[in-house]
Amino acid sequence: MSSSFNKFFEKGKAKVKEYEQKYNSQHSSNNQQSYPGQAPPQGYPGQQPQPTSPQNVPSPYTEKVYWKPSFDASTPVSHNFRHEQGDHGWGNNEKQNYTDNPANSFHHDNRLIVRGLVQNGSYTSARLTSHQTLSRPRGYLTATILPPSAEGVWPAYWMLPKDPFQWPNDGEVDICESWQGEGSNHTCLHWGHYNAEDHNKHQVVVTPLHDIASRPHTYGFAWIEEEGIPNWRGRMVWYIDGKPVQRANIPQGIRRMEDFRILLNIAMGGTVCHGKLPRDGYYDMVVSEMKMCEEPVGGWDQFERDFGFTPEGHPV
Repeated sequence: MSSSFNKFFEKGKAKVKEYEQKYNSQHSSNNQQSYPGQAPPQGYPGQQPQPTSPQNVPSPYTEKVYWKPSFDASTPVSHNFRHEQGDHGWGNNEKQNYTDNPANSFHHDNRLIVRGLVQNGSYTSARLTSHQTLSRPRGYLTATILPPSAEGVWPAYWMLPKDPFQWPNDGEVDICESWQGEGSNHTCLHWGHYNAEDHNKHQVVVTPLHDIASRPHTYGFAWIEEEGIPNWRGRMVWYIDGKPVQRANIPQGIRRMEDFRILLNIAMGGTVCHGKLPRDGYYDMVVSEMKMCEEPVGGWDQFERDFGFTPEGHPV
């Protein structure tokens, strides 16, 4: 097996277990700060690089937003997201305990902070899943994110169908995913098991982002799945800072895209991180904007042009 295949194979084994049951650090000083002997602060750390203006901003005169969660400090995180909780390893021997504690997920300066905390052998984090689904047969989801990047840390911004669902047959879409501080982003579509029979049911593109840990990027995802067209499977395109990086036909048999919901989480340790754990400190995923729009930047004509020349993901 190739190194790339091994990584995705291990990730797959992890997720199979999860749904059957119902980073010596390469940390960046920009994303992690140690606090020996005391708990990290609960407020937004001043050492964290402040997200700059998104690279992929539609004109306010043409933007058609149908959902945009408030990240105002007065709005509880639970207003827009459900906290999935537990420390059972999540099928991947992960170390973190997902909690609904405000120290692990909170709003600050109109940003959503998902924070992994490591202190004296305690590993806590948050796993958020949106109450809102894509809810439409076509649209555009976008978020501006600065993820943590360090050995032993695995942040992800991704989608699954709403409950109840069956993994992997119902599908999974990964939009912003990285691990081990490798300086790259993974966009993925999964709808099969990690075995020889389903090997081609995983489409992946790895995009090098040398500044993933120091500068926020805008991650977009557009889909179209209209009714009434024979043999219509629909199409999707992933974007980073307005540039299309991956395309895919929507596989037959997976749940309709309108049923998909957003997940944001920071995992620590586990199989994907080769058992390595992050050092003491905090690890933040900073989401400065998130919204669902009726059409992608440039409209559906631009989407069709993007789909025409954007590469498909490769099987793992």
